[in-house]
Amino acid sequence: MAILPILKYPHPILRKKNSPVSVFDAELKSLLADMAETMYDAPGVGLAAPQIGVSKQIIVYDVAPPEEKGDFSVLINPKIIDAEGQESGEEGCLSVRELCAEVKRAYRIVVEAQDAEGNAITIEAEEWPARVLQHEIDHLNGILFIDHLSSLKRALYKKKLKKILLEEKLAKDQGASR
Repeated sequence: MAILPILKYPHPILRKKNSPVSVFDAELKSLLADMAETMYDAPGVGLAAPQIGVSKQIIVYDVAPPEEKGDFSVLINPKIIDAEGQESGEEGCLSVRELCAEVKRAYRIVVEAQDAEGNAITIEAEEWPARVLQHEIDHLNGILFIDHLSSLKRALYKKKLKKILLEEKLAKDQGASR
């Protein structure tokens, strides 16, 4: 198992639609283990394959309380087939630096997907687990949680991000000149 680097917005891979998984083999299981280790190390409650540079429809997640974490779930080729209600809640993202914001999501969802063996599964989720799944499934379609924010909030974040990226570049340049 390995901890993999997590891509940060505005990396272009984060904006691409991802390909379905068609081969369920040892390589896939190894990737799933690496994704889970990366998610727990971050720490996060979910991780989508494009966040580590793999353009496949794969997510791992663990919505258990911190003291119960360690038994992650996998969804491959997930599709939301039903959604009900609406609620707002705070979200952040391992790929979006320094931002948490209120996002409206469906209260309850039904997801069809495949497990690590390729077997068809159906999951019903409400509240927090539904929010996590919607967030991660968005990643598979090139959508980030910032896309659910108002244009003003997105513009303010992009301005803040430019400053962060400039500071990172300056720090890198100073390190390289020593």
